[in-house]
Amino acid sequence: MISAIEAKDIDAAVALMSEAISYENMPMRPMTGRLVVAKVLQSFLTPAEEVDWQIVSEIERDDMVFNERLDRFKINGQWLELPIAGVFKVRDGKVVLWRDYFDMATYSDQLKKITNST
Repeated sequence: MISAIEAKDIDAAVALMSEAISYENMPMRPMTGRLVVAKVLQSFLTPAEEVDWQIVSEIERDDMVFNERLDRFKINGQWLELPIAGVFKVRDGKVVLWRDYFDMATYSDQLKKITNST
């Protein structure tokens, strides 16, 4: 799924999710459903020229995957870098829960700088 996101292939990414996926960016309220997640992915992938999600560490246990990532988005020629702790629950080969923990101010401050520099 991460490889599809890095390729900005939203259709391939959501194909790996259950119809009823719960996508939770912890500073915000949960979003439910593959179509909703596709729209959210489109909103933050479209402005990016490149996407690079670096997995720093990862642990799998039963149906859970925990990873520490550095999600990078190249926007207007500059990299926005967001440290993330992610939790994924997988059932029958599909992601049913995707929960990311990050600092919204880290994201917002960088995005302001990048978008105001053009």
